[in-house]
Amino acid sequence: MTDTASSPLPDGQALAALVAGKLCHDFISPAGAISSGLDLLKDPTAQDMRDDAMGLIEASAKKMVALVAFARVAFGASTSAERFSGAELGELVAGLTEGGRATLEWRVEGGDYTRAQARALVNLAYLTVAALPSGGAAAISTGRGERLTISGVAEGPRARLKPEAVTGLAGRPLAEGLPGQWIQPYWLWLTARDAGGSLDVETDEGRVALTVHMPN
Repeated sequence: MTDTASSPLPDGQALAALVAGKLCHDFISPAGAISSGLDLLKDPTAQDMRDDAMGLIEASAKKMVALVAFARVAFGASTSAERFSGAELGELVAGLTEGGRATLEWRVEGGDYTRAQARALVNLAYLTVAALPSGGAAAISTGRGERLTISGVAEGPRARLKPEAVTGLAGRPLAEGLPGQWIQPYWLWLTARDAGGSLDVETDEGRVALTVHMPN
């Protein structure tokens, strides 16, 4: 448990360390599975498990590629693209959430999205799906008026936000709980704020709604 009630919001190196920690946590599972699969392939006493090992390596490599592709847009700027289409952002999110318990409905309008808008969109989509640990339906949509509206609605029997996520989405420093559960919600709030936008959160029994408003 981390006690940072009297600490300011992280910036600079502290923020980078939290994001790096989040990424390392996400990458370690598929990386470890690939390593385990390779060990099985090299083990002369486990040749009867060769097909299982290859299946494990293939699935884990696919997961790793999806994580890296998502992270480049969600957390970094290591891409030459200045704008992204709704379709390619949908592929990033689908690749990351494939095989989970929740279904994903992508209702994102066509057209291009800036880096900041794309970052907000994919993070909001990920957190919407993550609000359905026991399954349900997640719907992601956008609309353009005077401002861009990005909406995520999660509906399911146990739809919920963890306390750390609620704190991060409100732009508040973490007082207790796990930093790894706090940083991505806070990153979404920070992305919206730095772009001159806002983030709204609504929670009811069996329903979570996240809405970001950003300049066009």
